[in-house]
Amino acid sequence: MNSVRFKGLALFILAISQLVMALDYTIIFVAMPSLGNALGFSANHLQWVVSAYSLAFGGFLLIGGRLSDLMGRRRMFMIAMALFGLGSLLGGLAESQLILILARGLQGLGGALLSPATLSLIMSNFHEGSERNRAMGIWASMGGVGMSLGLLLGGVLTSYVGWEATFFVNVPIALIVILLAPVVLTESKVSTGTKHYDAAGTVSVTAGMLLIVYYLIQSPVEGWLSLSTLPFVLIGATLLLAFVVIEKRTREPLLSFRLFRNRNLTGAALTAFLFSASFGTLYYFLTLYTQGVLHYSAIQSGFSFLPLTLSAFLGARLINKMLTRAGVAGTVATGMGLGIIGFLLLTQLSETGSAWEIIPGTIIIGIGQALVFTTMFIAGSTGIDPKEQGVASAVISTGQQIGGAIGLAVIMAFITASLGSDATLETMVPADLNQAIHTAFILSAVITLLGIIVALLTLKQKKPDMENITVTASH
Repeated sequence: MNSVRFKGLALFILAISQLVMALDYTIIFVAMPSLGNALGFSANHLQWVVSAYSLAFGGFLLIGGRLSDLMGRRRMFMIAMALFGLGSLLGGLAESQLILILARGLQGLGGALLSPATLSLIMSNFHEGSERNRAMGIWASMGGVGMSLGLLLGGVLTSYVGWEATFFVNVPIALIVILLAPVVLTESKVSTGTKHYDAAGTVSVTAGMLLIVYYLIQSPVEGWLSLSTLPFVLIGATLLLAFVVIEKRTREPLLSFRLFRNRNLTGAALTAFLFSASFGTLYYFLTLYTQGVLHYSAIQSGFSFLPLTLSAFLGARLINKMLTRAGVAGTVATGMGLGIIGFLLLTQLSETGSAWEIIPGTIIIGIGQALVFTTMFIAGSTGIDPKEQGVASAVISTGQQIGGAIGLAVIMAFITASLGSDATLETMVPADLNQAIHTAFILSAVITLLGIIVALLTLKQKKPDMENITVTASH
């Protein structure tokens, strides 16, 4: 375990890594119109600036988790941050559409390797119990801060510097983190006597995930049963079935299915799926409300997310108390319950309103978001062998990634079906758009209710004993 004087710095660089990944997800939304014009993107091709990132992130998460376990979490953390920084540098320098899309894919690959390594490093650098839960709380709150800060920072940088700055801003951060990592982070690695590597499993699951994520990205545009998208999901599903068969027969599986006998991990992955399908769509629809209904500028829209950011910090400070009093399942259910209240409050937004109407609902959602996000990762790490922490966290992150894609797709499909015409969200008058956004928040509340049921049924109810934790160090 690293020395006490480095604990603060260790938490700082792990939290900053989470901040950068979350920030990068939303900062691009504001910059897209400018970079689209600068590089001559068509409307159809422009979506790939976002989709290339999601595709690589979702497709390579599992292999990222396994590599961090085998190669060393700190080493993988540094490699991943270097890839992320390189992708950011290429993105800022891009003068063609292809280079920009490849740069976004490289950022996504960096994120896929970075996410499980970061989580495993929290497990190995902080003692189990209140210390680790506090670290997880700060790390998780940085996700909410990054997403809302991304919208604000994207507006400022694009307006006053240029869209390239939304990429370049990551480069110095990546360099600082890479330089500090060897000094302040303790290496955590699995010692294995075998040199066997599950190449067949790696290829089948990565290709399968890439094809399925591609289908989820393209289907809302092309059609769910379109001949241009359907083969991708069929081949992807076949590859994932092949992966299951391969894993049951190989000596050193990429993903051991006995992990899913751990009820907390299975429950955490399902919770992550439903959390991302509901809470994860909030930024999209709130941005649509502030810019499409209220006609706010990008900077005004970004500022309207500040209450959400601040309340996420508050929620992170409540984690330990909630876990002590309500346990893992109770904390997740409470956070989801706050989400339902917040979403229902947001259904009262008016077409002639102001940002003040957003504040009550977003403050409540922010607190709930921090409780759920942090606790689902704490739950998923409980009872997991230290040598499989990377893969376990990747399973939860995969649930989160797929949940966000499917949640948005389902909500959009429901809204489109209810319109009963050729109208789209982009062509609606503010009154109709506002009504569609209300529908989205109602559906998010319903999905969140499912999250409460799943948490109470799957996550163990026992409260963690904060006073009698056995302190262990994983190296």
